[in-house]
Amino acid sequence: MGNIFRWFVPRSGKAARQRSFLGICSFLLPLLVWCLVSYVPFIWHPKILVVDPGGVDYFQVGMLVDKSVFRDELANMQLQHLGVPHGEPANPIYLPAPHQVAKAFYTAFTTEPEQKDGPWLHESLWHSVKIIFWGFVISSLFGVPLGILSGTYSIFGRLSEPFIEFFRYLPAPAFGALAVAVLGIYDGPKIAIIVIGTFFQQVLIVANTTRKLDTTILEAALTLGTRRISLLTRVVVPAILPDLYRDQRILLGWAWTYLIVAELIGTSTGITWFITQQARYQHFDNVYAAIMMIGILGFGTDLLLAKLGRRLFPWDRSLDRT
Repeated sequence: MGNIFRWFVPRSGKAARQRSFLGICSFLLPLLVWCLVSYVPFIWHPKILVVDPGGVDYFQVGMLVDKSVFRDELANMQLQHLGVPHGEPANPIYLPAPHQVAKAFYTAFTTEPEQKDGPWLHESLWHSVKIIFWGFVISSLFGVPLGILSGTYSIFGRLSEPFIEFFRYLPAPAFGALAVAVLGIYDGPKIAIIVIGTFFQQVLIVANTTRKLDTTILEAALTLGTRRISLLTRVVVPAILPDLYRDQRILLGWAWTYLIVAELIGTSTGITWFITQQARYQHFDNVYAAIMMIGILGFGTDLLLAKLGRRLFPWDRSLDRT
């Protein structure tokens, strides 16, 4: 029992092996639930996959029907002394099994688009990555400096933050029609939605991070004759840089969450177009694969940034836990 309770010590610094084990389990547990729902018939399986239609004229091999409908038709065929249908329990078409989604990870890249002259999956993914990149870069170019100024000087904070606090509650997709009217129907409004969705949060988070800097450091720098501009570039920014880097990693994840909504505005492009097309043709294995690809890209980028952060800021031990 003592070994078990050691895992529940608050904020204990687990060994690297234990952290890796828990991290793997965080993925394996949802996968286990998915496998149980997909492969164990008595857990759910509300449909019947028709294997042999028997005497039922509208049944077809591979057709999914409700269990109640199948039972009714089975009883009717027995009463009429006709061929009885045969089937096996199955899940709805919108819940493919893990092996089907795993196969779709490959076939989605090798299967031609259903729509003529449509982009391939890798082209759609690359287009979405560019939307995320430019939206987040533009947001950071303005949001990070304003956040640092607001956190360092009260005048900037009092001038900007009340309006930003108000504006951040306005949903970014609500500006879609306005963005199309101003920027056209192509990539401009999509990038604008990413900017709107991250800029205002970015200013507030960076300002809050800047305010955590010990005021005695600022007072000492001013006492030693540090000028106003040098105070920012040589004292404030270097002091908050590890925390600022971590904030940007988190905010980049927010940018990914706005991607689907952003790409629905104007012309349909990117991974959203691919998902919409696959859902239209009921290829839900490809839909799940595409959604997971977004998660893999985002999570993979975060892992790379975390590793880079440990190299850039080796003195910041908090990065070892991220």
